[in-house]
Amino acid sequence: MDTNWEAAREAFRAGEILAYPTEAVYGLGCDPRNQAAVEKLLALKQRPQDKGLIILAADYSQAVAFVDDRAIPQDKRFSVFSHWPGPITLLLPAAANVPEWLRGQYQQIAVRVTAFEPARQLCKALGSAIVSTSANISGQPTLTSAQAIRDQFGDRVAWVMDAPLGGATKPSKIIDPITGTVIRD
Repeated sequence: MDTNWEAAREAFRAGEILAYPTEAVYGLGCDPRNQAAVEKLLALKQRPQDKGLIILAADYSQAVAFVDDRAIPQDKRFSVFSHWPGPITLLLPAAANVPEWLRGQYQQIAVRVTAFEPARQLCKALGSAIVSTSANISGQPTLTSAQAIRDQFGDRVAWVMDAPLGGATKPSKIIDPITGTVIRD
C-alpha cells in the first residue's frame, strides 16, 4: 500500500473529506473537531445530524478527548477496554464539550479503536481520531472500493486511500458496554 500521507494530512487540515477502507466497507471521514467539515460530510451523505457519528481512532489516547472517561464506572472499565482494538464500536459517555453536530441527539459518543491496519495507519498519520461513517448516500448501498468512491462522489472527496477491505461481511457491531445493550449486531 503506497499512501500519500502528506496529501491526507493536508486534506484533513483543510476540512476536506477523506475515504478509507475499514473492516467491511469504505468509510468517509473528516476532522471531528471541525464543524464545517462534519457538516460537509453530513450533506454529502444526506444524513441527518441527529443520528450522530462514530469516532475512529488508532488507540484510546486519540479518542479520550471525546469521552467523559471519569463517567465510565470502575467496574465496567474492563468491559469497555477488552473490546479494543477491534471491529466493535462502543457507546460511551460523551465529554461535556462534544457538540451535538458530532454526537447527534445522544449524550453518548460512538467510538471505535480499530485493529484494521490501513485505518490505524491513517489515524496515526493524521495524529488524530477521525469521523467514521459508511461511504454511501444515506439509505443506499455502501461502497466497497476506491473506484466506487471516485465514481459516486468525484472531487467532493478530497483524498481516497486505495487499499483492500478487511474481510468482514457487515459493519461494526455497536454496543453500550455499560448497560450491555447491543445497538447493532
